[in-house]
Amino acid sequence: MKFSAWLFCLAVAFPAAAQDAYPSKPVKVLVPYGPGGATDIIARIVAAKLTESLGQGFLVENRPGANGNIALEATAKAAPDGYTLLVGNVSTNTINESVYASQLTIRPSRDLAAITKLVEIPHIVVASAAFPASNIAELIALAKKEPGKINFASVGLGSYPHLDMERFMKASGTEMTHVPYKGGAGQAIPAIIAGEVQLAFFNMASLLPHIRSGRLKALAAVPAQRLPELPNVPTLAEQGFPGIGTNAWQGLFAPAATPGPVVDKIYTAVAAVLAREKTGLAEKMMTVDVSPSPAAFTAQVRRETQAWGEFLRDAKIKIE
Repeated sequence: MKFSAWLFCLAVAFPAAAQDAYPSKPVKVLVPYGPGGATDIIARIVAAKLTESLGQGFLVENRPGANGNIALEATAKAAPDGYTLLVGNVSTNTINESVYASQLTIRPSRDLAAITKLVEIPHIVVASAAFPASNIAELIALAKKEPGKINFASVGLGSYPHLDMERFMKASGTEMTHVPYKGGAGQAIPAIIAGEVQLAFFNMASLLPHIRSGRLKALAAVPAQRLPELPNVPTLAEQGFPGIGTNAWQGLFAPAATPGPVVDKIYTAVAAVLAREKTGLAEKMMTVDVSPSPAAFTAQVRRETQAWGEFLRDAKIKIE
């Protein structure tokens, strides 16, 4: 065999060999928030099941701070070999690119490879049990009576819980005070329970146990239809505010230059894991929603990045 032909055969065979060999050592799975929130929950479930199915440890590492930017940048700048992954969400991977354009040294939609959406989670407007309001009309009345006195939580400046409340305040003519928690929902939810802040737009996966225990109460559901788990809680649309609120997704990402065969192997393994875990995740208020392909998820992330960028420019929201 001529040398040039040998090189061609080697180049063709290498991607398959790389795919077959992966993973040959432990894989780091970064989470952009502290423990306890939905992103951390789904990351740990997927990591544990990938450890079982692929025979190497998928080890979750929490990297909270800067509304997810620390983990975003760490992933984008990691070796593109499939051994550093990120479980991100609509905030970190579509909103931050516009909100933190002057701070980020990367562009998430360009510098991270989108592998697949994992789950979607419905959101609600939630309040502490001691909060006087039990619905949106009562919330608005309280907020207008004492502008700025009610505190609302988010997982960071420019996160979708923050932006959803900004949209609600604009639509309702109210003023409330924003309190961001860099540790994510796992830090913010105890603060709501304790009365440090009064309410938030947060996801049901993190909230449902606390609502059932009576430590929190739901004021409104974000989805178009009432949630079966909270049949007596009217939607925001029913209460006069259609189109406000985000039902968020969680997704899996890698550094942008990660080889296609490795991305494909991760995608296939994750899709198989989530198919088996569908019922159990549904009980945790997480709806499995695997993307048709990495390319399809990439296109979704880029569309949403553009749409959020347009909203933020129109609203003139930017973190300096």
